[in-house]
Amino acid sequence: MVFVNTKVILPLLAALTALAAPLDNVDSSVSPVVDVVVDSDPTVGVDPTPAVDAVTSLATVTSMTNGQVNALTPYTYYASAGYCNPSVTQTWTCGANCNANPGFKPIASGGDGSSTQFWYVGYDPTLQTIVVVHQGTDGSQILPLLTDADIILDELSTSLFPGVPSSIRVHDGFANAHANAANTVLSAVITGVNTYGTRSVTTVGHSLGAAISLLDAIFLPLHISGLTVTYYGYGLPRVGNQDFANYVDSQLAGRFTRITNHKDPIPIVPGRFLGFHHPSGEAHIDGAGVWRWCSGQDNTDAQCSIGDTPNLFVSDSNNHRGPYNGITISC
Repeated sequence: MVFVNTKVILPLLAALTALAAPLDNVDSSVSPVVDVVVDSDPTVGVDPTPAVDAVTSLATVTSMTNGQVNALTPYTYYASAGYCNPSVTQTWTCGANCNANPGFKPIASGGDGSSTQFWYVGYDPTLQTIVVVHQGTDGSQILPLLTDADIILDELSTSLFPGVPSSIRVHDGFANAHANAANTVLSAVITGVNTYGTRSVTTVGHSLGAAISLLDAIFLPLHISGLTVTYYGYGLPRVGNQDFANYVDSQLAGRFTRITNHKDPIPIVPGRFLGFHHPSGEAHIDGAGVWRWCSGQDNTDAQCSIGDTPNLFVSDSNNHRGPYNGITISC
């Protein structure tokens, strides 16, 4: 079994983040565009996102229903399967994680878990969406850990992200990790769009994989016209600056959900004092297992991630893997 070793990540981030914890709690050659003509998709199932968060919306906290929580379960298993070797995600024989979504149709899998995170793309006929998943931080590989510690805000690649404002800056390590598989993933998604006749894509990931999948969520529509992307990220670290968070809000309004678990330290890093900000749309699980929707960007309410875990000294890295509604992220 593969487990997430966040205890290795934290020493790399703690020095800068913990020292400024009080500040972090104060509000402050690429494929061309492909024009694919397909039938539109009907809405399927329960929408786990309770509300649409506009950039200017007030930060509020509301309880989530059992239906909204349970609607996230397929995506949790998809995120967990992201840690499985491509040889088993390509054949969809990865055990419990694969069995939880038995109708899934694999399209492509890749990565080596070292220089390039594992990833897979396929189609879910129940959810009627193409699913794109990336592996998170694997404690058995040192390079992804160094990527996590590469705290530099840089511009996005103009070839991968044409037309995105230059004021948008993202974590350089996350951008590099995304670029490693970007074109291959894009090709697999195009195959899925053509094969299954859908414009719906859902990007999913945990930890580093959540960061890569978030970049996918804004990358893919720039190269496939008419695409509707929905995002689910578990234990997502902050990926970019304020302009990035605002851009995500504008592009994924009502289709962005990041799930944070109790005192998981990863969602509070890199710190806002370094210029990093989360987009709007947090579902937080407290110590009693109660789920609440935290609207707005970096909601500082005590019932949300920042309020529950104001600094690394009170965090618990064991919460990073879950459980998320009874599911622990691993393969």
